[in-house]
Amino acid sequence: MAFFLLTNDDGVEAPALVPLAKALRRLGRVEVVVPDRERSWIGKAITRHDDIHVNVVERDGVRIHTATGYPADCTQLGVYSLFDEAPSMVVSGINIGYNHGTAFLLSSGTVGAAVEGWICGVPAVALSAGTVGDWSHWSQWVWTDAGAEMWERLADLAVEIIESIVAADGIDGADVLSVNLPGDADAATPRRVTTVARVGYDRLFKEHGDGVFSHGFGGGVRHMGGLEGTDIEAARDRVVSITPIVVPQAGTLPAELVAKLERRGGTSDR
Repeated sequence: MAFFLLTNDDGVEAPALVPLAKALRRLGRVEVVVPDRERSWIGKAITRHDDIHVNVVERDGVRIHTATGYPADCTQLGVYSLFDEAPSMVVSGINIGYNHGTAFLLSSGTVGAAVEGWICGVPAVALSAGTVGDWSHWSQWVWTDAGAEMWERLADLAVEIIESIVAADGIDGADVLSVNLPGDADAATPRRVTTVARVGYDRLFKEHGDGVFSHGFGGGVRHMGGLEGTDIEAARDRVVSITPIVVPQAGTLPAELVAKLERRGGTSDR
């Protein structure tokens, strides 16, 4: 029987958590380990100097382990420490907001928890949902009772995608799958396998006192390549984006630069 470790970066109160946990039960055993508060924009941080405290709570019939650490900590604890066996898949999300484009993938706690699954030798899927409309209104609306139908619908769609992965015996050729779901998506919404858009973002912090800064991302994005075939293009086209991720590995450099950078025998070319 499949065993799913479910985590997120939006914390124990995340509106998608219980619907996704219940939907995943159709495919096998589900255990939930999440941060005890929102831990967005934290990437793959690991707690090093503080103790992590784990408690168990129940939400609408779902047992949830909460941890004082980060999303990647939750994956580590779920794989190695809290249960009688390792999971067969890590599922992270559903995040509030798209995680698409290089800069956001590297910053996302949702994706970081999935990458930690790969580090632990467990296949992993990161799930995110978003809108190309009024982000300010949508990101507040999703926490209300009016947003509950959306989360149940997206949970069903996410589990349908995960079921396809399980039926195919995993995600050979990728380390992690990043799935971005339009908020209005359902079973009939087109799906597209994409690449990661090469984008950065602009200033993250705003000063609101003498030497005091707080996170205040204004949404500015720097494009370092085209968008054709990417996860960002898919979002703009309002389709489901399924992006295979290979965890960073060695790249290549021009031979002339290699010759200038390398040292052989204690000397360097000049």
